[in-house]
Amino acid sequence: MFNRKDDTGYKLLAEGVQLKTLAHGEKTHLCEFRITKGARVPEHSHPHEQTGYLVSGRMKFIVGKESFEAGPGDSWCLPGNVVHAAEVLEDSVMVEVFSPLREDYLG
Repeated sequence: MFNRKDDTGYKLLAEGVQLKTLAHGEKTHLCEFRITKGARVPEHSHPHEQTGYLVSGRMKFIVGKESFEAGPGDSWCLPGNVVHAAEVLEDSVMVEVFSPLREDYLG
């Protein structure tokens, strides 16, 4: 699967959180998120391993009792079934890979 960059195909996942599938296979799912300052990703968990890279902006990730303020170029990997949340400190763009495939993010 090959895709060219374009600004279409984003879907609203939550208030201030837009998601676009960039590519996926049978085992991995590559997504881009555009998130506006002040948005919050509520505490949640899922069975997918989640590896990410912050392209631009600033975000605060909360995993259990730990927090991490990420800036451009920072990355992370969260195991599946770990409760996590995020606060968006500046308009941000991040790219994340999920494994296995997140069928709930397709279409």
